[in-house]
Amino acid sequence: MGVVLFTGFPGFLGSALLPRTLRRAPDSRAVALVQAKFLDQARTTLARIEREAPEIAGRTDLVVGDITVDGLGLEQAERERLLGGPLEIFHLAAVYDLSVPADVAWSVNVEGTRHVVRFAEAASELVRLQYVSTCYVSGRYDGIFSETDLELGQPFANHYDHTKHEAERVVVKARDAGLPVSIYRPSVVVGDSVTGATQKFDGPYYLLQLMARQGRTAFVPLPRAASRTRFNLVPSDYVVDGIAALAGHGPAVNRTFALAQPAPPTVTEMCEVFADRLGNQLRVVPMPVGLAAFSIDHVPGVGRLFKVPSSTLEYLTHPSHYDTDATTAMLGPLGVHCPPFEEHVDAMVRFFRTNPQVGTAAMV
Repeated sequence: MGVVLFTGFPGFLGSALLPRTLRRAPDSRAVALVQAKFLDQARTTLARIEREAPEIAGRTDLVVGDITVDGLGLEQAERERLLGGPLEIFHLAAVYDLSVPADVAWSVNVEGTRHVVRFAEAASELVRLQYVSTCYVSGRYDGIFSETDLELGQPFANHYDHTKHEAERVVVKARDAGLPVSIYRPSVVVGDSVTGATQKFDGPYYLLQLMARQGRTAFVPLPRAASRTRFNLVPSDYVVDGIAALAGHGPAVNRTFALAQPAPPTVTEMCEVFADRLGNQLRVVPMPVGLAAFSIDHVPGVGRLFKVPSSTLEYLTHPSHYDTDATTAMLGPLGVHCPPFEEHVDAMVRFFRTNPQVGTAAMV
């Protein structure tokens, strides 16, 4: 019997992919590596999953561990059990926070990935390492960034993008040395394309919140480049469907996939649509990103007024464009297609308006 190891449970991706994977591999068991502080949440999430998918009930073990520790913080007997037979690994754990301090980002995103790769290399029979990266390993590369690109001398605006880039370098080095790997690079992930459901309101949701707090006219400070800067956002179900389909697809081994919107809206177009769905009239206030970030961080009252982290502003002038042709070509025959922004934005805004209790915090 094979084992599928998940890091990052009970986060969004792990919770969504675990039942899909157990259905794909009916002779396998799942082991979810959980931080001790999230164990109660993991138990609750697993109970819900098994209620909704009773056919996979009883096939998942929750194990306390820590990717920042060599050996993933597992007891020796547990390590030997996992490494002694067929093993598939979904490495999903990371700090998804643009404002994360450098030491935390490096410990979790880079060293954590290094420990997972070492664990994979020690397996007697590794089926595949499924690694979730991000499109923003591109940093602020100015131009078209393809699935095969990684090292283009790009600068980085924050520790999240930088450490995810460094983590992908670790995975690519292991892949080039013979480890079977698939790498998935989502762009900005928003709510489900049908229900709009999401675990947190960050990224473009900060703009929705800013507009929703205003009256009929919404004043939004945007850089002058907003009208020509593309904002790449994809619904969460596309990311889940894409990974689930490719994870069991032989030709996807040793490939990298850009799970991004092929034709994203510009920042201005996105804001115009948000305003329309909220019933607002958009009024753009031209403002350089540097001035806006300085004001949020240093001018008293501005941060409380806008409630937009300064770290997100760089994405309003993000210069990279993601080539999704190869990913689209492989996913199409598998029945997975990325819905355009116009088709999922209504669900996104509707969920935002009806679920004010959803927060912005990441699991750390």
